[in-house]
Amino acid sequence: MKIAVVGATGLVGSEILKVLEERNFPVSELIPVASERSVGKQVAFKGKSYSVVSFEDAIAAKPAIAIFSAGGGTSLELAPKFAEAGITVVDNSSAWRMDPTKKLVVPEINANTLTPEDKIIANPNCSTIQMVVALKPLHDKYKIKRVVVSTYQSVTGTGKAAVDQLFAERAGKTDVPKVYPHPIDLNVLPHIDVFLDNGYTKEEMKMVNETKKIMGDDSIQVTATTVRIPTIGGHSEAVNIEFENEFELTDIVDLLSKAEGVIVQDDPANKIYPMPLTAHGKDEVFVGRIRRDESQPKTLNMWIVADNLRKGAATNAVQIAEYLMKHKLV
Repeated sequence: MKIAVVGATGLVGSEILKVLEERNFPVSELIPVASERSVGKQVAFKGKSYSVVSFEDAIAAKPAIAIFSAGGGTSLELAPKFAEAGITVVDNSSAWRMDPTKKLVVPEINANTLTPEDKIIANPNCSTIQMVVALKPLHDKYKIKRVVVSTYQSVTGTGKAAVDQLFAERAGKTDVPKVYPHPIDLNVLPHIDVFLDNGYTKEEMKMVNETKKIMGDDSIQVTATTVRIPTIGGHSEAVNIEFENEFELTDIVDLLSKAEGVIVQDDPANKIYPMPLTAHGKDEVFVGRIRRDESQPKTLNMWIVADNLRKGAATNAVQIAEYLMKHKLV
């Protein structure tokens, strides 16, 4: 299968190439795509070098699927052009997520809604993906009323320049380009994306709106505080879930242990719980610190961790491509 990766030279684009290779996706021809200034650069895939091509050349090559990770503006401009040429786009930006005519897909949850007519498919926000993978099996059994989530998000979510800023600060350098409005090393920033009129950030409202769309249930109430921390390897989330129905903790653990894409790490006596350090490079969503909220009935606390560049971006997009291929939708 001929596959284009748009934004192939970026942090997520590089991860997409790695995931395609690791999962042995049947790529008959790889078409790496990037902006004009990157055309001609080389990217490595399965031991070979490939030259980055322009958007026009990529469309002319007629790949079956184009996985986009090139920013919202690029996606708004170019995804329709790929789609018009009959190419199925899996887009990793926020451009199409809340478009009512586009599917917002986490394969473990709602890939079965995809049809051959879906030519632009949206990949959700990284912090939303890992949360809903853990929430969906619980919602199916107990019905979620309300979710309160606080995130602890890696600087990798902002891109390579943010990682460079973190390590430059750690090395005592002051002349590095600033991605964040304040130092990130030895600090915590309760500020991801832009602030909106309601006092929330765009990242926080993504979690609110995308959760409802992916889960297919507008009755779920969600409130979020998203925070950037100086870590590499993954995003962490403290999630408080109020259900309509009563539950047993043992049943919760059993459900999550059997859920597709979830690994339970919940053994506090032996200091075993999910961490970015151990989630790094993995495709699964890790859940631990599973305990009843003793302040009110039918409410649960959980700690959820996943590699944001993988399940939060690259892996989820590749899993969508795998589903499209397996079910002959492309």
